[in-house]
Amino acid sequence: MIDLGTWKEPLSCLFADERYRQIRQFLKQEYSTHTVYPDMYDIFNCFLFTPFDKVKAVLLGQDPYHNVGQAHGLCFSVQDGTPKPPSLENMLKELKDDLGFNPPKSGNLTKWANEGVLLMNTALTVRAHQANSHANCGWSWFTDSVISILSEQKNNLVFILWGGNARKKVPLIDQSKHCILQCAHPSPLSAYNGFFGCRHYSKTNEYLTAHGISPIDWNLNA
Repeated sequence: MIDLGTWKEPLSCLFADERYRQIRQFLKQEYSTHTVYPDMYDIFNCFLFTPFDKVKAVLLGQDPYHNVGQAHGLCFSVQDGTPKPPSLENMLKELKDDLGFNPPKSGNLTKWANEGVLLMNTALTVRAHQANSHANCGWSWFTDSVISILSEQKNNLVFILWGGNARKKVPLIDQSKHCILQCAHPSPLSAYNGFFGCRHYSKTNEYLTAHGISPIDWNLNA
């Protein structure tokens, strides 16, 4: 098992659960018989790159990108040298409109993860070229539990929920001590229905600052 640092204790109950053992058995079979993304050593990168004690915001995606060279364990992020998918392009357009930061050459969002943004998909793996193919293998239980643990054990987090799948997670979050920002998904199919103009980047920092927490540097060019 990968050393998850400060996540080890909060997630220990999940890793000891029979449902997680079933996920592992499923993945063992999938990785041995199919092409699966991300690489098995990158599945938990969202936790590795954003320690539990450093989480300031949670940005939820659905499942990993399913084409070659894209997924690396952070939602919406792609590996260096890979063309930016349309949803990510729209995210960076909104970032420029909101905070004035020009879109970077790379669509790698590791810097946001290092800044305290947990970039977690609700399913952590996917079979190549088959969107949502691992949606029912148990990951929903696992990631819902992560959201609940964060809600219970942390204070003053910002949960950024884009699109219907992410917005279904609202009941898992204690709204009395956290901020929830929700709108349409950045996909070209829905971005003009409320994503563009949402200003969630600046609103996240306004909330954090108001609660004595250092804001997130969203500038991917810095």
